Order: sequence, then C-alpha cells, then structure tokens
Amino acid sequence: MKSQYILALLRISLGFIFLWAFLDKLFGFGFSTLPENSWLKGGSPTLGFLSSVKGPFSSFFNAIAGNPVTDILFMLGLFLVGLSLMLGILTRIASYSGVLMTFLIWTASLPIKTNPFLDQHIIYILVLLLLGSTNSGNVLGFGKSWSKLVKRNKFLI
Repeated sequence: MKSQYILALLRISLGFIFLWAFLDKLFGFGFSTLPENSWLKGGSPTLGFLSSVKGPFSSFFNAIAGNPVTDILFMLGLFLVGLSLMLGILTRIASYSGVLMTFLIWTASLPIKTNPFLDQHIIYILVLLLLGSTNSGNVLGFGKSWSKLVKRNKFLI
C-alpha cells in the first residue's frame, strides 16, 4: 500500500475520532456520554471531565468547566476538525487546531497514571502534525478540488 493511502486512512480515522466524540456528546449515544447527559438534553460536554481535573493546571480547567462558551468552542472544534479531516479540506487548519485541542486535553490529564509522559494524546498530536505537513487530503478526499478553489489563499489548503 502506498504511503499516501496510509496517510489518507490516518486522516479519515482521526477525523472520525473527533467527529464521533462530537456526535456522542451531542446525542448521548451511551459510549462516553449517557443520553440524559447529552448536550441536546442540557448536559455540558466539558463539565464532567474538566471539573474532575486534579493536575498542575486544575485551577484553570476547573474554572472553565461547564461554561457555555467553553462548551460551544469545544463542540465546534470537535465538529470542524473531524469534518475537515474526513473530507480532506482545510487539513492544515484542522490539523493544527486539533493539535491545540489535543494538547489542552493532555495538559488536563496530567499527571498521566499509565506513563510519566507519553499517552494517546501525544500520538494524536504527532499524527496531526504529520497530516498538517502533507497533502493527505488529496487522496480519498476533496483536497485537490479544494486546492484549486482556494489557490490564491494557500493557508486554506
């Protein structure tokens, strides 16, 4: 299998992880979010996790837990990063936005219980950096068409 197809599958898979997190928190499918705690039923997608943070940044994360602005930004980030990666458009912006989101989640997870430093968040960050530095949206995605559409604005690729 050629490397560009592996990159495309990585892009689509990671995009699905972000999009699935959005959908589960929105509708409460019962995987990470119970139906009665869904965002549509008035639950907060950030309250449970951020209010239980105990690490070095706990005061910051506890303070923004459940804030409507925090909830909207988090959900919008999950949706847009996931959708962009799955479609192969705006992959640089989506990748770097995903890096920021994932880094913040990693800092909220400190100290990590299973490893002093490395966990899946760091792996996601490395994959997102790889995707953002390649044209991974051109294979199994709409990246080529999108590039032609925004050719004067390279930052939108």
